[in-house]
Amino acid sequence: MNFNDDLIPIKGDASFRKFFRKKKNKKSTIIVYSGKDKKKNLLNYDAVNKILLKKKISAPKLISESYNKNFIEIKDLGKKTLFDILKNKKKNNYKTYKKILIFLNKLQKIKVKKIKNFKNKIYKIPKYKNSSLLKESNLFLEWYVPSVINKKKKIKINNKIKNIIKALIKKIIYPNDIFVHRDFHVSNLMINKQTISIIDSQDAVYGNISYDLASLIDDVRFKTSNSFKQNIYRYYLKINKNKINFNKFKNDFDILSVLRNLKIIGIFTRLAKRDKKKQYLKLIPYCWELVELRINNNIIFKDLKNCLDKNFSKKIRKIK
Repeated sequence: MNFNDDLIPIKGDASFRKFFRKKKNKKSTIIVYSGKDKKKNLLNYDAVNKILLKKKISAPKLISESYNKNFIEIKDLGKKTLFDILKNKKKNNYKTYKKILIFLNKLQKIKVKKIKNFKNKIYKIPKYKNSSLLKESNLFLEWYVPSVINKKKKIKINNKIKNIIKALIKKIIYPNDIFVHRDFHVSNLMINKQTISIIDSQDAVYGNISYDLASLIDDVRFKTSNSFKQNIYRYYLKINKNKINFNKFKNDFDILSVLRNLKIIGIFTRLAKRDKKKQYLKLIPYCWELVELRINNNIIFKDLKNCLDKNFSKKIRKIK
């Protein structure tokens, strides 16, 4: 890719992508560059965005593609994420989150499962299988455990945790039939003229109805109080009371939140060790706090709690 004066680098995410704002005639677009995993990060990303746009959900629209040169050009949705807005606000966060939940409801009504990508090939959104959940949980075992546990104990601990996780996955009740963004949190929600837009949608799947809510409420990048989390959770139940069973939903929400945050601990460790992105390590203690929040006083996590408490001290977790 040729870097010209009109390309302004934008702070990226944890992926292999790079982002640039392209300025021309007082207008701007976004260049998404991906030299690695470009099928997922460019081709599949645009395919999911097409589905979102088809269902009247604001998402980046393709302007042009140079797939052979590893980049696409998309609509610029602005410079502010909801994270940028919320981190500086002391009031009305609840009001903003209510709007986000209305947006999530709209997202969860999507039924389109396949669409043609810009190479005129059919892209089908995959199902979030239980085997995928298990594979993702292995990131905790493969990357985090060896970083804090000695080699002699590692294999035994990993086998124990893997068996516990398998048992938890079997207890998930709701089917994988709802559109799931998979990274639904305030850093991936843009705001422009009161319109909420969503980015980073390349990993979308059809999965559990509680997954995206767990991503939003138990967001590792944006700390909120436990009472605030409960209020947001209750509001979601209120606006969906006719389509979910509260007990079954809570069961799945808690399990998926815990599995997601164990996965994230593994991902952040991998980013630090493999990709030298050590800034993510500072988020791991809060990941642990979120895991604790869900496993404490919940009988279905008895075995997991005992295993984690036995092998990962508060010093290891860096929880004060």
